[in-house]
Amino acid sequence: MDLSFTPEEESFRDEVRSFFRDKLPARLSTLVREGKRLRKADMEEWHAILNERGWLANHWPEQWGGPGWSVIQRFIFDNESALAHAPRVVPFGVNMLGPVLIKYGSEEQKKQWLPRILDGSDWWCQGYSEPGAGSDLAGLKTTAVRNGDVYVVNGQKTWTTLGQHADMIFCLVRTDATTKKQEGISFLLIDMKSPGIEVRPITLIDGEQEVNEVFFTDVEVPVANLVGEENQGWTYAKYLLTYERTNIAGVGFSIASFERLKEVAQMQKKGGRALADDPLFAARMARVEIDLANMQTTNLRVLAAVAGGGAPGAESSMLKIKGTEIRQEITALTRRAYGSYAAPYIPEALEAGWNGEDVGPEDAAMAAPSYFNNRKLSIFGGSNEIQKNIISKAILGL
Repeated sequence: MDLSFTPEEESFRDEVRSFFRDKLPARLSTLVREGKRLRKADMEEWHAILNERGWLANHWPEQWGGPGWSVIQRFIFDNESALAHAPRVVPFGVNMLGPVLIKYGSEEQKKQWLPRILDGSDWWCQGYSEPGAGSDLAGLKTTAVRNGDVYVVNGQKTWTTLGQHADMIFCLVRTDATTKKQEGISFLLIDMKSPGIEVRPITLIDGEQEVNEVFFTDVEVPVANLVGEENQGWTYAKYLLTYERTNIAGVGFSIASFERLKEVAQMQKKGGRALADDPLFAARMARVEIDLANMQTTNLRVLAAVAGGGAPGAESSMLKIKGTEIRQEITALTRRAYGSYAAPYIPEALEAGWNGEDVGPEDAAMAAPSYFNNRKLSIFGGSNEIQKNIISKAILGL
């Protein structure tokens, strides 16, 4: 693979940078750079700006609202987005459900749901994990029993990210309990305003209520909201997960975070000199930089496979493993670089608009919460141990 950029691609990079300079609100980029929490309105604002430019669903076909970009253009955009400290696009509708509907949905479903994903009419969340079905997702117990023109859904989902904001949820449900567990699952689109749905927040270690439990009690869902065929949902679920795992790798965001880490390491001192000059700390940073460069190459290979008409395969598991390890190491090194300044827990400092007195550098307050929150990266989306099993079977044939 030729990893050098053509003059046309460099011109596109200039176009993207100009867009971020002109259209990315300084207020939003400051929140992202400082690691502050984004409100729903903040995420919706950036969603609308990207959609107006036609760059929101940059991996969708032009027929359904994509910009028709090449693999390299998408790679450039993602990296420049992170370096500009743009908010991350909420992935559930654009990056997860969208590709599933485009590949497996009916024409009616595409025409109904894809434009609403783009214009922000629907905020989607993901109904996969359950209390007894996380990495062993096929063990899910939420049921959907057909009754005429509706399915009646009962059960519970957990770790539903941003579900408190959602209008809709795409769910894996069991429609046949008499067969092999992977063969009795269906993929349903459920209105979160339906009678019988209850959302309960879960408070995380950093005090954020980012995830939720969702309970379904005799919830009626139109049969028209079944994606694809009944009992074939496992196929669609796996397809979606390859996109989720590629997204979790967060190559561009790791690049931006590493650039910030280098700044912090130059600013902080150890023994009268910059921490970046400490041999042990410098060695850990060098290892991250090498791994990050290698992951960029792998990311391009995966994107190229998708552009050729395929879906991310076991390579997405490789990206997920290495990407999450790199992101966790960057937050660990950032916390270590700030030292005692990262120790105080000031919940108010994590919110936009806080004007209290900083303990140490202005963004030191975020170092420990980011470190603790990012411990989840190697667990959600299928734990890294499960990803190694996928690689061993799909690539090594074990």
